[in-house]
Amino acid sequence: MEDASHYHSVVGALQYLTITRPDIAFAVNKACQFMQQPTSAHWLFLKRILQYLRGTIHDGLLLNSSN
Repeated sequence: MEDASHYHSVVGALQYLTITRPDIAFAVNKACQFMQQPTSAHWLFLKRILQYLRGTIHDGLLLNSSN
């Protein structure tokens, strides 16, 4: 199993991504609940989220500034 700080880094990046990808918000929230002691099962869960994102790379919300 990898270091917990790496898990924190990946989950943090996913949290930031939920701004434009609300479809992953629930899954990322679940991943956040295991920040203290991530296990190999939690890593597999993160891997599945990343695989989903790779398959839906062109989906998301476009945020534009307005006058």
